[in-house]
Amino acid sequence: MTNDAPEHLHRGDDDKLRCAWGASTPDYREYHDLEWGRPVTAERTLFEKLCLEGFQSGLSWLTILRKREGFRVAFANFDADTVAGFGEADVLRLLDDTGIVRHRGKIEASITNARAVVELHSRGDSLAELFWAHRPTVERIPTSFGDVPAKTVESAALANELKQRGFTFVGPTTAYAAMQAMGVVNDHLAQCWVRDACEAARPTRL
Repeated sequence: MTNDAPEHLHRGDDDKLRCAWGASTPDYREYHDLEWGRPVTAERTLFEKLCLEGFQSGLSWLTILRKREGFRVAFANFDADTVAGFGEADVLRLLDDTGIVRHRGKIEASITNARAVVELHSRGDSLAELFWAHRPTVERIPTSFGDVPAKTVESAALANELKQRGFTFVGPTTAYAAMQAMGVVNDHLAQCWVRDACEAARPTRL
């Protein structure tokens, strides 16, 4: 089969058009098709995605994706209550864990953020409400990678609120990557087969 896909898209062996990055490796294809951009409201999953986007900063997402199971083991399946109780001994354990990215600042940020999640819940709030409150009022439908920004006004506002709530290591760019991953924004390209599926699953309210 010749690949007659429009620019920035790839036609797979299943005859579906997908964002070209989603066809670059089998890992990316699975992540692109089944996860990226699909709406998430579950607190544990939101916390996991927030942590992993922080670890990804300065690295390839593929590196994080291939270490994700190692991260889940190391961080108690991203149970915020458990991670919030981590101390210096856990930091040292994680710095010695080859299954994850061994960066003290990012490890400590994940623990700090777990404590912020616990505090958020204690006040009757949720990560889901916080993230989805920053959903853009006007949806963008990108037709090329050039239409997809690295950060937005909404992600800057989200990053600022996260900081006020005690979160760390989450700037506007990391916040936007998390918004993309969680489906708060839908940055699948216009003709990508996943785009409509993501859009149909997006909540109208929480």
